[in-house]
Amino acid sequence: QVQLVESGGGSVLAGGSLRLSCTASGLTYSTYCMGWFRQAPGKEREGVATINDNGSTNYADSVKGRFTISQDNAKNTLYLQMNSLKPDDTAAYYCAAGPRLWFENRCPVVSARFTSWGQGTQVTVSS
Repeated sequence: QVQLVESGGGSVLAGGSLRLSCTASGLTYSTYCMGWFRQAPGKEREGVATINDNGSTNYADSVKGRFTISQDNAKNTLYLQMNSLKPDDTAAYYCAAGPRLWFENRCPVVSARFTSWGQGTQVTVSS
């Protein structure tokens, strides 16, 4: 059974930085996608960034140049470094995992592609 546990959320002023972590266990995919998604109150869940077993990344336009997704395979941990945070980044952030399709060079930033989800960690950015 896949377990994903997020940490690192908190409150920060606009322009500040946070780093989210997601520790994964029980993953059995030989090729995989992992990603970060977020959901603000009253809004639909949206994709933030994805990374695959080859280290190829993909980002939503809204976070390009500000957020960086990375992974430490030795620690089974996924990261999201968030810089230049804006109030619009306020949301619950979720870690997700799923199998990578053989023809995908990069994983799409689409929640429907992911089969396992963490419980989320709250990020609040104030102006």
